[in-house]
Amino acid sequence: MKTRILLAMTFIMVAADALFAQNTELFPTLTVKDIPYRIPALGVASNGDLVAVADYRYSREDIGSGRIDLHLRRSLDNGLTWLDIERNEVMRGDGVMVPGNQKAGYGDPSIVGDRNSPRMMIISCSGMPQSQDGTREQHQGTARWYSDDYGRTWGEPVNIGDAIYEQLDKSPYGPITSMFVASGKILQSRKVHKGKNYRLYCAILTFGPKGMNNFVLFSDDFGEKWQFLGGVNQCPINDRADEAKVVELPNGNILISSRCWGGRNFNIFTFSDIKKGEGRWATQARSTEVNQGVASNGNDCNGEILLVPVVRKNDNKKTFILLQSVPFGPGRSHVGIYYKELESEANYATPRAIVFGWNIGVEATQLGSAYSTMIMQKNNTVGFLFEEETHCGTQGGGYTIIYQNYTIEQLTHGQYSLRKW
Repeated sequence: MKTRILLAMTFIMVAADALFAQNTELFPTLTVKDIPYRIPALGVASNGDLVAVADYRYSREDIGSGRIDLHLRRSLDNGLTWLDIERNEVMRGDGVMVPGNQKAGYGDPSIVGDRNSPRMMIISCSGMPQSQDGTREQHQGTARWYSDDYGRTWGEPVNIGDAIYEQLDKSPYGPITSMFVASGKILQSRKVHKGKNYRLYCAILTFGPKGMNNFVLFSDDFGEKWQFLGGVNQCPINDRADEAKVVELPNGNILISSRCWGGRNFNIFTFSDIKKGEGRWATQARSTEVNQGVASNGNDCNGEILLVPVVRKNDNKKTFILLQSVPFGPGRSHVGIYYKELESEANYATPRAIVFGWNIGVEATQLGSAYSTMIMQKNNTVGFLFEEETHCGTQGGGYTIIYQNYTIEQLTHGQYSLRKW
């Protein structure tokens, strides 16, 4: 009870910060009778354009239940204004519920923009059945789209999932019956590249003989082919695994953050050969209210993690902070952002070091709210996209997707300011 009272007092303080954030309804669900939106994704192109993506759910349920389209909106001025909703034909589901039809629907998008070229990529689930009903022979697909003009136009979808299933066939965790890339953003490395391509990382959730497991994939050709970080025999989250995100730590190692009841599960991959993607996962650790970690009271939910280089204002020390978004709760409500300083390598040497010492940054909303994602924009602010019960409850199967924009000062109550990499 004492902790809840303290959290409530903190919410009053951080809500004032959120009032200064721009608040834009990108994908509105106005009534329970409207076709609902869900599952936000947000990417930034190399020219600074923002591309937001969301499910438009004719079926009113998760991918695999019927027709779902992906809708896009773009901003050319760092989120100040947004172009109209785009309904691209290549991202339109046909709703034909026939086994093997991977064009029935597209959902749970993730996105990345290449920092050195006009290329962008979207990955999503496709077709049918729903993830929990899959088999090795009959399962959801994984669709990939490319844009070579900063997200203005997109090519036809290509199913890239089969090669991932095949890699897991001989793994202790396979053969799997379903798999999908977690929605939100795909990570592009700042340290590892092969030729002109900087490495991509993403987390997947698999269903198989050992239940639900997280793995991390990497690609050195901007998403054409994917490999398992550390190989298929290493599973970073194998206890209470769920949708997960990844971030590159200051030393180049990879941190995975996976949703769990009450908080997040963390693990760290330490490279022995970074070019080959070889190394070892540590032992996962859980971050909750109990260890002064990331607390999501009465819920487990998809969120986003982001590493930001900062200057600590009280002594001008150059350091880093991690940002992690979750619904603060109770239940799926009060979506907000935590932050944690990484003052030295000791603060991120092990998963156990990561779970402690998180602080509440901002509460983005006091309403019912769920999935969220965030990116660093070209104007040195954080773009934040999340689901909110803005106009109606979730009885219709969706939310309104809200865009907000924060400075690092707003997210940390003035304790830190952004610095260059």
